[in-house]
Amino acid sequence: MTYCVATMIDAGIVFASDSRTNAGVDNISCFRKMKVFERAGERVLVTLSSGNLAVTQATLNLLEQGIRRNDGSPNLMNVGSMYEVSELIGSALREVRHRDGPFLLQGNVDAGASFIVGGQIAGEEQRLFMVYSEGNFIEATAETPYFQIGETKYGKPIIDRVITATTCVDDAVKCVLVSFDSTMRSNLSVGLPIDLVVYERNALHQTRNRRFGEKDAYMRLLSQSWGEGVRKAFANLPKFDWT
Repeated sequence: MTYCVATMIDAGIVFASDSRTNAGVDNISCFRKMKVFERAGERVLVTLSSGNLAVTQATLNLLEQGIRRNDGSPNLMNVGSMYEVSELIGSALREVRHRDGPFLLQGNVDAGASFIVGGQIAGEEQRLFMVYSEGNFIEATAETPYFQIGETKYGKPIIDRVITATTCVDDAVKCVLVSFDSTMRSNLSVGLPIDLVVYERNALHQTRNRRFGEKDAYMRLLSQSWGEGVRKAFANLPKFDWT
């Protein structure tokens, strides 16, 4: 299983993904699910992926081949909008699923996959999209400023309660990491390391990035502080009056 989340605020976009994949409780591996495409001063694109690992890797490889061909055809590094970026990812995903899906189906293997892609291209505002397994996509809005893929249900409540357009970057980072802590506590198929990238609006380059490993001191402190805070908040709730 996977957990990836990206949340867009006025100040920028926070992206995070876990690194755990599993094919059963005794077959757990670590693979990065975040990919950054950057040309400083021109564009920053960040993708997060969930689903069949072979399908997501093949999709990204197709997109990278398009960049390397440099033959003038549309690719992630020359299109003029994030909408077109999402179209390219959706088309590549459909191509891989059309090619590999029937063979995976013969082995009763799910070929489903999805992507979150966000960032900014010079000349337009920062934007955030979610690309579905079928290749179509939706865009984040002021009413829904974040997307999750993978094991979403445990981390959603904290994001719903905290994130608004005016949330500062540091608070958005804390909120995203708490959503990971809640997810990892309730689902063993999601786990460290966590990859985190912060893109600050109009910077047109990666602003900050960090990987939180198995023994990361900040993640331990965050988890402990959040757990204690929840218990204190629960203890201070109004007493239920049976009358």
